[in-house]
Amino acid sequence: MKLDVDVLRYLSKDDFRVLTSVELGMRNHEIVPTELIDRIARLKHGGTYKVLKNLLKHKLLHHDSSKYDGFRLTYLGYDFLAIKTMVNKGVFVAVGRQIGVGKESDIFEVAREDGTVLAMKLHRLGRVSFRAVKSKRDYLRHRSSYNWLYLSRLAALKEFAFMKALETHGFPVPNAVEHNRHCVVMSLVQGYPLVQVKQLQNPETVFETIIGLVVRLAEHGLIHCDFNEFNIMIDDDEKITMIDFPQMVSVSHRNAQMYFDRDVECIFKFFRKRFNLSFEESLDDIAGSDEGTDEVGKPCFSAIERSAGFLDRELAASGFTRKDEEDIQRFIEVEAESDANSDSEEVDVVEDLNGTDSIDCDSSGLLEQNEGYESHGREESCEARESSGSEKEDASDNEETNEEAMENEAELVKSLNKQRRRAIASARKGQKTAGARNSYKDKGGRSSHNSKIQKQFSSW
Repeated sequence: MKLDVDVLRYLSKDDFRVLTSVELGMRNHEIVPTELIDRIARLKHGGTYKVLKNLLKHKLLHHDSSKYDGFRLTYLGYDFLAIKTMVNKGVFVAVGRQIGVGKESDIFEVAREDGTVLAMKLHRLGRVSFRAVKSKRDYLRHRSSYNWLYLSRLAALKEFAFMKALETHGFPVPNAVEHNRHCVVMSLVQGYPLVQVKQLQNPETVFETIIGLVVRLAEHGLIHCDFNEFNIMIDDDEKITMIDFPQMVSVSHRNAQMYFDRDVECIFKFFRKRFNLSFEESLDDIAGSDEGTDEVGKPCFSAIERSAGFLDRELAASGFTRKDEEDIQRFIEVEAESDANSDSEEVDVVEDLNGTDSIDCDSSGLLEQNEGYESHGREESCEARESSGSEKEDASDNEETNEEAMENEAELVKSLNKQRRRAIASARKGQKTAGARNSYKDKGGRSSHNSKIQKQFSSW
């Protein structure tokens, strides 16, 4: 969608108020209901529906009535909100031509009041050409719900933070000026993308500088993940500037080595094809020694030491807590296995104890009472036998009491089984009678009138 800033001249405060209301409603609505927009906007003299119609005409909103009547912001409406905020802050006063188009963003020239030209980058995630951003980027982190505008806002915030930090540590990056929503304003790089350059005066020096930047980023704990000829700017003096940082990750990321090797391979492949550079001769002095390079001369990820700093922790780059999370998860799994083993042992003990019980659980309470009575009677008989002092009589009495107890238990189980069957049968009969009562219940309709007439005839 083409950015036509001339429409901004004709938008009133009410228009921006309604646009902001739709933005607020999209925090928890995919399509914001019209009534909710009216309640949030609270225009003094009403007219919310008229304003919505005007915004819809300029394609700042999209109307959807498939499920209910509502609206959502388009990228053009989101652009106008960001540009209006930047203008109110005094960041720039004019928007110029478009100077770049990417799979995730559009870049425009903007001008300050003193005539200084800056670059404005508008992130536009969700294009058909690159809709796999949900799986290839970690903007969402732990969130489950999203929309493309929110993802673009997260990408802009991440790029602004990385640009600020890299500039502080002396990396050749654009100067980050301001950001709002999905918009990032930075200094305009006076140069050309490396992909447009056909000849270089010192290709070996430029190659060594670029590879040195990749290694230096890794020493600071970061990997660019998209370091190629499209994201490297070079000026007439062959000075290098890095751009495009939303996809950067930490060296602690689980795929860090793959991303690092891919960045290095992109640089090697480009200089080999474009400038016919032979790496066996030009890579002897990249790191000052053969340590940290393989047999072809490429930097080795495992040999890089993080001695320069921990930018990934400062910027909360993706993956910097991955190792800690894996350690904690491993510890939890070990504890769970030990708990499971102890639980299984307890279960085996309980099963062994319960293996001798062949009595139904419904009669367990009555049996416990019976066993209590029997134990009480046994204690009394033991006291009587101790007073008599005859061991043979005690043994015979014990055998007789055990036999009697077994007979009593068998009789008790039979009686309890009979009682349980009777209770089940009576419960089933009660259900049938209740259903019959409900089926013939008088509902007060034609059948009730007929039943009254039948009663009168029977009384006659």
